[in-house]
Amino acid sequence: MDTSYILCWSAKWLGSDDIMFERTWKRKGSSKAMIQRIHGLLSEADCVVTFNGVKFDLPVLNREFIMHGLNQPAPFQNLDLLKVARSRFRFASNKLQHLSTELGLGTKTPHEGFMLWIKCMDLDKEAWDSMTTYNKQDVLLLEKLYYRLLPWLKNAPNQSVILGRETCPHCGSQQYQGRGYSYTQAGKYRRYQCTKCHSWFRSSTAETRGQKRMVSL
Repeated sequence: MDTSYILCWSAKWLGSDDIMFERTWKRKGSSKAMIQRIHGLLSEADCVVTFNGVKFDLPVLNREFIMHGLNQPAPFQNLDLLKVARSRFRFASNKLQHLSTELGLGTKTPHEGFMLWIKCMDLDKEAWDSMTTYNKQDVLLLEKLYYRLLPWLKNAPNQSVILGRETCPHCGSQQYQGRGYSYTQAGKYRRYQCTKCHSWFRSSTAETRGQKRMVSL
């Protein structure tokens, strides 16, 4: 029975202008060299932003890794924006095309459909040119969506920890303003809002601690 395989992948480092693209040069089956490069990229990353990565991209990649005799990549955080869209909003559709259009981020590159994949499997040059453009545009849209959703993310990498200084934990900006206080069972914390990405956060140290009172019965 024929099984599916990875034709290509595309990725970029956040904030970089360079978009990486790798493809298989075989008529059937993934190129080991191509799979090794995405394996190395994942091992280098601290956090990977995906769209449906939990259920599709990462399991598919893991299958390719083990089939090509590769070990697990180094641990990384997976930030799946599809899960964020489903949990925090109620759009008419959670597809990348719909979200990007609704939020004014751009649109996916149109193509002829499944026939494009068939032609790429037959090593058609024009089809591969279209596939390259399509993949790179998806990566650009995903980055734009990440920045747009950033204030709403609950598990984005903490930029204060990464940069080693007091910043907005979401985007790393040092431009933020005090906006009242946040209260918990443990104490009272200063609350801030970033003037760049507009996310909310609080100080890591409580200004006052909650007083615990105990009674014996």
